[in-house]
Amino acid sequence: MPDHPRFENLEGLRGTGKSTLAPMLAAARQAVLVATVPPLYQPLRRAVDERTNVEARMCLYLSALFTAAEEIQHHLDAGVPVVVESYFARCLATHRALGARLSITLPSWLPKPVTYHLVCDDDERQRRLGGRNKPASRWDALIETVPDRVTDAYASFPMHRVDTTGRSPDEVLRVITDTDTQGAHSHADTEPVGAHPHLLPAVPRHVAGTRRP
Repeated sequence: MPDHPRFENLEGLRGTGKSTLAPMLAAARQAVLVATVPPLYQPLRRAVDERTNVEARMCLYLSALFTAAEEIQHHLDAGVPVVVESYFARCLATHRALGARLSITLPSWLPKPVTYHLVCDDDERQRRLGGRNKPASRWDALIETVPDRVTDAYASFPMHRVDTTGRSPDEVLRVITDTDTQGAHSHADTEPVGAHPHLLPAVPRHVAGTRRP
């Protein structure tokens, strides 16, 4: 068994390719694909998503992620590589963009993944979203009103930028698997972004349709 099994994470806006790439990357790495919103949280997720309190939603997703982190650590301790689609970065970045004012400092014991930030030209991303059968939730629609804020909030986290524009899933997978996470790649920016990636300061923004205390 490897001494340091891989833990990899795909981040990005809806339509950048996370859901398609995650199982492909897991298969390529012979890794387990861990759901970062575990099944036991799904009924609560649906109930909270029907409400309008952004802090309540953020806390639910944080709880789900901490629960998933225990499963992730269990696999890593057993020498099993792990892939996830979205981790703490997405939860914190999206809720920050939607106006959450909670200050969160993540504990140092959390498993820390190598993260790939998938980006895509917005016209192509919107075409991808338009071709989906799954309807967008109210929260999905709200996030689409502030994509630049989400991207700005993502800058607090060290990630490798991977552009999926005009590339097939197989091509994007090759970009990821060919990336040397200790060095550089022509399609991946490996420079960490943000001096304090585990600290998300309070943000006094408010988006129409969300409730502030």
